[in-house]
Amino acid sequence: MPDAGVAPAGSAAHKLASIEAVELGLASVGYIPSRQISTAVYLAQHLQKPILVEGPAGVGKTELAKSVAAFLDLTLIRMQCYEGLDEAKALYEWKYGKQLLYTQILKDKIGDVIGATESLPAALDKLHAFGDIFFSHQFLEPRPLLRALQQPGGAVLLIDEIDKSDQEFEAFLLEILSDYQVTIPEIGSVHAVETPIVLLTSNSTRDLGDALKRRCLHLHIGFPDAKLEGRIIESRVPGIEKSLRRELVAFVQQLRTLDLKKLPSVSETIDWARVLVLLHAAALDTEMVHDTLNVLLKFEADIEVANKQIATLTQKARQEAGLPG
Repeated sequence: MPDAGVAPAGSAAHKLASIEAVELGLASVGYIPSRQISTAVYLAQHLQKPILVEGPAGVGKTELAKSVAAFLDLTLIRMQCYEGLDEAKALYEWKYGKQLLYTQILKDKIGDVIGATESLPAALDKLHAFGDIFFSHQFLEPRPLLRALQQPGGAVLLIDEIDKSDQEFEAFLLEILSDYQVTIPEIGSVHAVETPIVLLTSNSTRDLGDALKRRCLHLHIGFPDAKLEGRIIESRVPGIEKSLRRELVAFVQQLRTLDLKKLPSVSETIDWARVLVLLHAAALDTEMVHDTLNVLLKFEADIEVANKQIATLTQKARQEAGLPG
Protein backbone atom coordinates (compact mmCIF):
# COMPACT_ATOMS: atom_id res chain seq x y z
CA MET A 1 0.00 0.00 0.00
CA PRO A 2 1.56 3.38 -1.03
CA ASP A 3 2.51 5.89 1.61
CA ALA A 4 0.09 8.75 2.16
CA GLY A 5 1.00 11.78 0.11
CA VAL A 6 3.05 9.78 -2.41
CA ALA A 7 1.67 10.00 -5.94
CA PRO A 8 0.98 6.60 -7.50
CA ALA A 9 3.19 5.55 -10.42
CA GLY A 10 1.65 6.61 -13.72
CA SER A 11 -0.28 9.53 -12.24
CA ALA A 12 0.19 13.09 -13.53
CA ALA A 13 1.88 14.12 -10.27
CA HIS A 14 4.28 11.17 -10.50
CA LYS A 15 5.16 11.98 -14.11
CA LEU A 16 5.85 15.56 -13.06
CA ALA A 17 7.96 14.58 -10.05
CA SER A 18 10.95 16.63 -11.19
CA ILE A 19 11.99 19.11 -13.86
CA GLU A 20 14.10 16.40 -15.47
CA ALA A 21 11.06 14.07 -15.57
CA VAL A 22 9.08 16.78 -17.35
CA GLU A 23 11.87 17.28 -19.88
CA LEU A 24 12.10 13.57 -20.63
CA GLY A 25 8.34 13.17 -20.74
CA LEU A 26 7.83 15.99 -23.24
CA ALA A 27 10.69 14.67 -25.37
CA SER A 28 9.02 11.24 -25.39
CA VAL A 29 6.05 12.71 -27.27
CA GLY A 30 8.20 14.70 -29.69
CA TYR A 31 8.35 18.08 -27.94
CA ILE A 32 11.90 19.23 -27.23
CA PRO A 33 11.64 21.80 -24.41
CA SER A 34 14.08 24.33 -23.08
CA ARG A 35 14.92 24.17 -19.37
CA GLN A 36 12.66 27.19 -18.84
CA ILE A 37 9.68 25.39 -20.40
CA SER A 38 10.20 22.23 -18.35
CA THR A 39 10.49 24.29 -15.17
CA ALA A 40 7.25 26.17 -15.89
CA VAL A 41 5.28 22.94 -16.43
CA TYR A 42 6.73 21.45 -13.25
CA LEU A 43 5.82 24.52 -11.20
CA ALA A 44 2.33 24.74 -12.71
CA GLN A 45 1.51 21.26 -11.43
CA HIS A 46 2.97 21.67 -7.95
CA LEU A 47 1.76 25.24 -7.33
CA GLN A 48 -1.55 24.59 -9.13
CA LYS A 49 -1.21 27.79 -11.12
CA PRO A 50 -2.01 28.42 -14.79
CA ILE A 51 0.79 29.20 -17.24
CA LEU A 52 0.51 32.26 -19.47
CA VAL A 53 2.61 31.37 -22.52
CA GLU A 54 3.62 34.33 -24.68
CA GLY A 55 5.77 34.61 -27.76
CA PRO A 56 5.58 34.98 -31.54
CA ALA A 57 3.33 32.73 -33.59
CA GLY A 58 4.70 29.33 -34.50
CA VAL A 59 7.21 28.80 -31.69
CA GLY A 60 5.29 25.93 -30.06
CA LYS A 61 2.90 27.53 -27.56
CA THR A 62 -0.19 25.55 -28.57
CA GLU A 63 1.93 22.47 -29.25
CA LEU A 64 3.19 22.62 -25.65
CA ALA A 65 -0.35 22.15 -24.31
CA LYS A 66 -0.98 19.25 -26.71
CA SER A 67 2.30 17.63 -25.70
CA VAL A 68 1.64 18.01 -21.96
CA ALA A 69 -1.74 16.29 -22.45
CA ALA A 70 -0.16 13.48 -24.50
CA PHE A 71 2.71 12.97 -22.07
CA LEU A 72 0.41 12.88 -19.02
CA ASP A 73 -2.30 10.90 -20.85
CA LEU A 74 -4.91 13.52 -19.98
CA THR A 75 -7.81 14.85 -22.03
CA LEU A 76 -6.96 18.05 -23.89
CA ILE A 77 -9.80 20.57 -23.78
CA ARG A 78 -9.18 23.53 -26.09
CA MET A 79 -11.00 26.83 -26.12
CA GLN A 80 -10.14 29.07 -29.05
CA CYS A 81 -10.57 32.73 -28.13
CA TYR A 82 -11.95 35.41 -30.44
CA GLU A 83 -13.50 38.84 -30.20
CA GLY A 84 -17.02 38.59 -28.79
CA LEU A 85 -16.47 35.26 -26.99
CA ASP A 86 -18.90 35.16 -24.07
CA GLU A 87 -19.88 33.05 -21.09
CA ALA A 88 -22.44 31.01 -23.02
CA LYS A 89 -19.85 29.79 -25.52
CA ALA A 90 -17.06 29.29 -22.97
CA LEU A 91 -18.80 27.98 -19.85
CA TYR A 92 -22.28 26.52 -20.35
CA GLU A 93 -25.61 26.77 -22.08
CA TRP A 94 -29.01 25.43 -21.13
CA LYS A 95 -30.46 22.65 -23.26
CA TYR A 96 -33.41 24.71 -24.43
CA GLY A 97 -34.86 21.98 -26.64
CA LYS A 98 -34.91 19.52 -23.77
CA GLN A 99 -36.42 22.14 -21.45
CA LEU A 100 -39.15 22.83 -24.01
CA LEU A 101 -39.94 19.14 -24.37
CA TYR A 102 -40.19 18.67 -20.61
CA THR A 103 -42.34 21.80 -20.35
CA GLN A 104 -44.79 20.29 -22.84
CA ILE A 105 -44.87 17.03 -20.86
CA LEU A 106 -45.53 18.98 -17.67
CA LYS A 107 -48.29 20.93 -19.41
CA ASP A 108 -49.99 17.70 -20.49
CA LYS A 109 -49.72 16.30 -16.95
CA ILE A 110 -50.60 19.49 -15.09
CA GLY A 111 -53.64 17.90 -13.51
CA ASP A 112 -51.64 14.99 -12.11
CA VAL A 113 -48.97 17.35 -10.77
CA ILE A 114 -51.34 19.69 -8.98
CA GLY A 115 -53.66 16.93 -7.80
CA ALA A 116 -56.37 17.83 -5.35
CA THR A 117 -54.79 21.02 -4.02
CA GLU A 118 -57.25 23.25 -2.21
CA SER A 119 -55.72 26.65 -2.95
CA LEU A 120 -53.78 28.52 -5.62
CA PRO A 121 -50.68 29.01 -3.39
CA ALA A 122 -50.55 25.26 -2.75
CA ALA A 123 -50.79 24.53 -6.49
CA LEU A 124 -48.05 27.06 -7.24
CA ASP A 125 -45.79 25.51 -4.60
CA LYS A 126 -46.07 22.14 -6.35
CA LEU A 127 -45.35 23.69 -9.74
CA HIS A 128 -42.40 25.59 -8.33
CA ALA A 129 -40.79 22.34 -7.21
CA PHE A 130 -40.96 21.06 -10.79
CA GLY A 131 -39.74 24.38 -12.19
CA ASP A 132 -36.44 24.06 -10.33
CA ILE A 133 -35.73 20.83 -12.19
CA PHE A 134 -35.47 22.71 -15.50
CA PHE A 135 -32.38 24.55 -14.23
CA SER A 136 -30.44 21.57 -12.90
CA HIS A 137 -27.38 19.65 -14.08
CA GLN A 138 -29.38 17.36 -16.34
CA PHE A 139 -30.39 20.35 -18.49
CA LEU A 140 -26.89 21.87 -18.55
CA GLU A 141 -24.73 21.76 -21.69
CA PRO A 142 -21.10 22.18 -20.56
CA ARG A 143 -18.72 24.19 -22.72
CA PRO A 144 -14.88 23.95 -22.53
CA LEU A 145 -14.34 25.69 -19.18
CA LEU A 146 -17.00 23.70 -17.33
CA ARG A 147 -15.93 20.47 -19.03
CA ALA A 148 -12.37 21.02 -17.79
CA LEU A 149 -13.61 21.43 -14.20
CA GLN A 150 -15.82 18.34 -14.40
CA GLN A 151 -13.37 16.03 -16.23
CA PRO A 152 -12.79 12.86 -14.17
CA GLY A 153 -9.09 12.32 -13.59
CA GLY A 154 -8.23 15.89 -14.61
CA ALA A 155 -7.52 17.56 -17.94
CA VAL A 156 -5.22 19.96 -19.72
CA LEU A 157 -7.18 23.13 -20.47
CA LEU A 158 -5.81 25.19 -23.35
CA ILE A 159 -7.18 28.74 -23.55
CA ASP A 160 -5.72 29.61 -26.93
CA GLU A 161 -4.93 33.17 -28.04
CA ILE A 162 -6.41 34.87 -24.98
CA ASP A 163 -5.24 38.21 -26.39
CA LYS A 164 -7.95 37.95 -29.09
CA SER A 165 -10.76 37.97 -26.51
CA ASP A 166 -12.33 41.04 -24.91
CA GLN A 167 -11.27 42.47 -21.55
CA GLU A 168 -14.70 41.52 -20.16
CA PHE A 169 -14.05 37.87 -20.92
CA GLU A 170 -10.59 38.14 -19.42
CA ALA A 171 -12.19 39.41 -16.19
CA PHE A 172 -14.69 36.55 -16.27
CA LEU A 173 -11.82 34.04 -16.23
CA LEU A 174 -10.40 35.30 -12.93
CA GLU A 175 -12.62 33.15 -10.67
CA ILE A 176 -11.75 29.99 -12.59
CA LEU A 177 -8.02 30.72 -12.65
CA SER A 178 -7.91 31.66 -8.96
CA ASP A 179 -10.01 28.97 -7.29
CA TYR A 180 -10.72 26.44 -10.06
CA GLN A 181 -14.42 26.94 -9.55
CA VAL A 182 -17.19 28.82 -11.28
CA THR A 183 -20.54 30.17 -10.12
CA ILE A 184 -23.68 29.29 -12.07
CA PRO A 185 -26.52 31.49 -10.75
CA GLU A 186 -29.23 28.80 -10.96
CA ILE A 187 -27.07 26.05 -9.43
CA GLY A 188 -24.35 27.66 -7.32
CA SER A 189 -20.60 27.10 -7.24
CA VAL A 190 -19.13 24.24 -9.26
CA HIS A 191 -15.70 23.13 -8.02
CA ALA A 192 -13.12 21.22 -10.04
CA VAL A 193 -13.34 17.45 -9.63
CA GLU A 194 -9.58 17.39 -10.27
CA THR A 195 -7.55 20.57 -10.69
CA PRO A 196 -6.79 20.92 -14.42
CA ILE A 197 -3.44 21.99 -15.82
CA VAL A 198 -4.23 25.30 -17.52
CA LEU A 199 -2.21 26.95 -20.28
CA LEU A 200 -3.17 30.30 -21.78
CA THR A 201 -1.41 31.38 -24.97
CA SER A 202 -0.94 34.90 -26.27
CA ASN A 203 0.64 36.36 -29.40
CA SER A 204 0.75 39.75 -27.61
CA THR A 205 -1.64 41.47 -30.01
CA ARG A 206 -2.90 43.43 -26.97
CA ASP A 207 -1.74 43.94 -23.40
CA LEU A 208 -3.37 41.63 -20.90
CA GLY A 209 -4.63 42.89 -17.55
CA ASP A 210 -2.49 42.82 -14.41
CA ALA A 211 -5.12 40.78 -12.55
CA LEU A 212 -4.87 37.96 -15.07
CA LYS A 213 -1.07 38.04 -15.11
CA ARG A 214 -0.88 37.90 -11.31
CA ARG A 215 -2.77 34.62 -11.30
CA CYS A 216 -0.44 32.96 -13.78
CA LEU A 217 3.11 31.79 -14.10
CA HIS A 218 4.72 33.64 -17.00
CA LEU A 219 6.53 31.77 -19.76
CA HIS A 220 7.94 33.40 -22.86
CA ILE A 221 8.87 31.11 -25.73
CA GLY A 222 11.07 32.87 -28.23
CA PHE A 223 12.98 31.64 -31.25
CA PRO A 224 15.35 28.83 -30.22
CA ASP A 225 19.10 28.96 -30.62
CA ALA A 226 20.72 26.78 -33.29
CA LYS A 227 21.42 23.88 -30.93
CA LEU A 228 17.85 23.61 -29.64
CA GLU A 229 16.35 24.14 -33.09
CA GLY A 230 18.55 21.34 -34.41
CA ARG A 231 17.25 18.99 -31.70
CA ILE A 232 13.68 19.96 -32.57
CA ILE A 233 14.25 19.21 -36.27
CA GLU A 234 15.92 15.91 -35.39
CA SER A 235 12.85 14.94 -33.35
CA ARG A 236 10.20 16.10 -35.83
CA VAL A 237 11.94 15.19 -39.11
CA PRO A 238 13.97 12.07 -38.26
CA GLY A 239 14.70 11.23 -41.92
CA ILE A 240 16.85 14.29 -42.59
CA GLU A 241 20.62 13.98 -43.02
CA LYS A 242 22.66 15.42 -40.14
CA SER A 243 24.71 17.74 -42.40
CA LEU A 244 21.60 19.08 -44.12
CA ARG A 245 19.93 19.61 -40.75
CA ARG A 246 22.86 21.70 -39.51
CA GLU A 247 22.90 23.67 -42.74
CA LEU A 248 19.18 24.48 -42.89
CA VAL A 249 19.13 25.47 -39.20
CA ALA A 250 22.09 27.79 -39.78
CA PHE A 251 20.29 29.28 -42.81
CA VAL A 252 17.11 29.97 -40.82
CA GLN A 253 19.14 31.49 -38.00
CA GLN A 254 20.78 33.82 -40.56
CA LEU A 255 17.40 34.62 -42.10
CA ARG A 256 16.08 35.83 -38.73
CA THR A 257 18.76 38.54 -38.65
CA LEU A 258 17.15 40.27 -41.64
CA ASP A 259 14.64 43.09 -41.38
CA LEU A 260 11.52 41.07 -42.20
CA LYS A 261 7.84 41.67 -41.52
CA LYS A 262 7.46 38.14 -40.12
CA LEU A 263 10.49 36.12 -39.10
CA PRO A 264 10.31 32.39 -39.83
CA SER A 265 9.23 30.42 -36.77
CA VAL A 266 10.03 26.89 -35.65
CA SER A 267 6.93 25.54 -37.37
CA GLU A 268 8.16 26.96 -40.67
CA THR A 269 11.62 25.46 -40.10
CA ILE A 270 10.01 22.05 -39.56
CA ASP A 271 7.92 22.43 -42.72
CA TRP A 272 10.99 23.46 -44.72
CA ALA A 273 12.96 20.47 -43.43
CA ARG A 274 10.15 18.17 -44.58
CA VAL A 275 10.12 19.87 -47.99
CA LEU A 276 13.88 19.38 -48.41
CA VAL A 277 13.56 15.70 -47.50
CA LEU A 278 10.68 15.35 -49.97
CA LEU A 279 12.86 16.90 -52.70
CA HIS A 280 15.76 14.53 -51.82
CA ALA A 281 18.07 17.46 -51.11
CA ALA A 282 21.58 16.57 -49.99
CA ALA A 283 22.63 20.17 -49.35
CA LEU A 284 21.34 23.71 -49.83
CA ASP A 285 21.89 25.47 -53.13
CA THR A 286 20.66 28.89 -54.20
CA GLU A 287 18.20 27.56 -56.76
CA MET A 288 16.49 25.19 -54.34
CA VAL A 289 16.37 27.85 -51.63
CA HIS A 290 14.83 30.30 -54.08
CA ASP A 291 12.18 27.78 -55.17
CA THR A 292 11.16 26.85 -51.60
CA LEU A 293 11.56 30.18 -49.81
CA ASN A 294 7.77 30.61 -49.69
CA VAL A 295 7.66 27.76 -47.14
CA LEU A 296 9.71 29.86 -44.72
CA LEU A 297 8.40 33.35 -45.51
CA LYS A 298 4.73 34.34 -45.74
CA PHE A 299 4.95 37.85 -47.22
CA GLU A 300 6.09 38.65 -50.75
CA ALA A 301 8.02 41.67 -49.52
CA ASP A 302 10.01 39.43 -47.17
CA ILE A 303 10.72 36.96 -49.98
CA GLU A 304 12.03 39.80 -52.13
CA VAL A 305 14.34 40.98 -49.33
CA ALA A 306 15.68 37.46 -48.77
CA ASN A 307 16.08 36.70 -52.47
CA LYS A 308 18.59 39.52 -52.81
CA GLN A 309 20.84 37.82 -50.24
CA ILE A 310 20.29 34.12 -50.94
CA ALA A 311 23.83 33.47 -52.15
CA THR A 312 25.39 35.20 -49.14
CA LEU A 313 23.02 33.53 -46.65
CA THR A 314 23.60 30.10 -48.17
CA GLN A 315 27.36 30.52 -48.02
CA LYS A 316 27.22 31.69 -44.39
CA ALA A 317 24.97 28.77 -43.51
CA ARG A 318 27.51 26.30 -44.89
CA GLN A 319 30.27 27.96 -42.89
CA GLU A 320 28.18 27.98 -39.69
CA ALA A 321 27.36 24.30 -40.21
CA GLY A 322 31.05 23.50 -40.60
CA LEU A 323 30.67 22.30 -44.20
CA PRO A 324 33.13 22.91 -47.05
CA GLY A 325 32.28 25.94 -49.17
